[in-house]
Amino acid sequence: MLKSLNTTKFVSVAILSAVLAGCGSQAPSSTGTAPTVATSLASAPLAPNVYLAQAANSKDPQQRDTNLLLAAHAYINANDYAAAQKLLKSMQPSLTQTPTLVAEHKYLTARVLEHTSTYVEALKTLSYPSTWVLPGWQMAAYHQFRAHLFQLNKQPIEQVRELSLLTTYLPPAEASEVNNQIWQVLQPMHEQTLQTFIRDANNPVFAGWLQLAYIAKHYAVDPNQLVRYLGDWQKQNPYHPAAAKLPTDLDRALNAKPFMPKNIAVLLPLTGQRAGAANAIRQGILASYLAKPNEQVAVNFYDTANDAVAAYQQAVNAGAEFIIGPLLPNEIDQLLALNSNTSPAISTPSGSAPTAPAVPTAPIPQLFLNQTDKFVPDINKFYFALSPAQEAADAATRMYQDGVTMPLLLASNDATGKRMAESFIQAWKKKSDTPIEVYYYDGGDKMKTTVQDALGVRDSQARIARIKELLGNSVQADFRSRQDIDAIYMISTPQDLTLLKAFIDVNFSVFTQPVPLYTSSRSRIDNESSQTAQDLNNLTMSDAPWLMQNSEENLMVNTLWSGWNNGQKRLFVMGYDAMDLISKLAQMRSFTGYQFNGRSGVLSVNPDGVINRQLSWGRYQRGSFRQL
Repeated sequence: MLKSLNTTKFVSVAILSAVLAGCGSQAPSSTGTAPTVATSLASAPLAPNVYLAQAANSKDPQQRDTNLLLAAHAYINANDYAAAQKLLKSMQPSLTQTPTLVAEHKYLTARVLEHTSTYVEALKTLSYPSTWVLPGWQMAAYHQFRAHLFQLNKQPIEQVRELSLLTTYLPPAEASEVNNQIWQVLQPMHEQTLQTFIRDANNPVFAGWLQLAYIAKHYAVDPNQLVRYLGDWQKQNPYHPAAAKLPTDLDRALNAKPFMPKNIAVLLPLTGQRAGAANAIRQGILASYLAKPNEQVAVNFYDTANDAVAAYQQAVNAGAEFIIGPLLPNEIDQLLALNSNTSPAISTPSGSAPTAPAVPTAPIPQLFLNQTDKFVPDINKFYFALSPAQEAADAATRMYQDGVTMPLLLASNDATGKRMAESFIQAWKKKSDTPIEVYYYDGGDKMKTTVQDALGVRDSQARIARIKELLGNSVQADFRSRQDIDAIYMISTPQDLTLLKAFIDVNFSVFTQPVPLYTSSRSRIDNESSQTAQDLNNLTMSDAPWLMQNSEENLMVNTLWSGWNNGQKRLFVMGYDAMDLISKLAQMRSFTGYQFNGRSGVLSVNPDGVINRQLSWGRYQRGSFRQL
């Protein structure tokens, strides 16, 4: 079952009452006159049989239909959708053609269809002609429920359109809450999406929201430009809800001072076992630096292989204004401890006495090239990692957006596989209540057995064997695989990928349509042959966007460092992005909706300073890998 809405809360009875009051609805008179249709339909607090009895005793058709609609509403309140559907269908032929009653019938029918049919059918039913004049409470419920359905149907633009219309029918406090919800929905959208819908003359409030979101994303990196275009927007939209009070995070971004260092230090293990990985990052940093020849910035590299703390101190003493690195988690922990209240002494050359760390008077902003569990959020510290666990969480979001509702996980039985599986599960829980099944496989023949167990094949084969025992071996039967899953996410090493996929392919029965297969960049094979690519047909994979392109830059890197594997290439683009991020980090942290299209992915910054990476997706088709 899908999660209930996070961004669209249903209008409560109290809010509806406030809307009714604003519309001038009157309470029943002291003579006991029946309540008006407008007020009586707002809620159904009584049991269905009470309204059914009142409908049976009503001689006026309009009052009869009002009570029948209230009975249907009461059934829905009790989650008895079958009874509500039966009642709504039976009363439709004789329904009084008063707009308020017809609108309520449509609304309640859509409420039933949400649970008994599809969201598309519910939206198709919930459509009011523009000529209808309805009370404010009814229009508020209409727009809010349409926003709810559009969210469930994964149409955020239409959701925002309906929410912007909803605010015109709400009291100021509730309208302000919905405005905040609108801004939250707009945050993940790309600039191109916003531009597509940015001119809507029929709904200036909706168009204004999209324009504001586009300006905030496009100019967030340049505060001066952002202030200028926001001023222009406010002049053009003086009565827009956000004109008087900008969203909080956007206001913070306006006041955030960007990092503009002239002396950048890079801490990497330039010697030792990690030198190969460090060199790839170093080359990416240099490539980004050389791409901006007019900037008067010094970049200095310091080796952390022997002592990360000493390398850090050298950078500080040399006047570093921003630090990239270090790379290894234990080195990050050492530097975090250095800047805490229990700072260790700095090691010095042999024969010298250790000295206390010279902590700078102002903290030096730092972009760590990994993550650690020991960090405490700090306004000047950021964490950038090519995290497999983060990639798995991104995959859960992508698969949900693709319409997957019942995924199955096949994961390698190792520490990385378990971390990725857990990350996928946690991300999925934020989207859906559907539990996730995970099967961990070991190598060799055990992999085949695990796949057969996961797909229910071994159970089917066991049933066939029992039938043959009873009826004889002449019985002809094919095994059946399970039909309750609609996608598989494979967490594997490159060495396991082709074999794992082959086992999955052959264990889908002839009675079952194979489901889509997804995997991560961890599985991508270096220098794959055309035959290997053919074997991986219809497999969808996430990776850094740069590794899905064939640009001049890709060709140059492949020529200069022909021995690099995919992992080193990802570290190269990580280094490139690290340099590009420096001037953007302060704004990105203040304004979580700001996304930077980097070579390693679409990047954004959490309030705790962790950089999120949204990857690109590609698919093996006809023996080649193509970006989607």
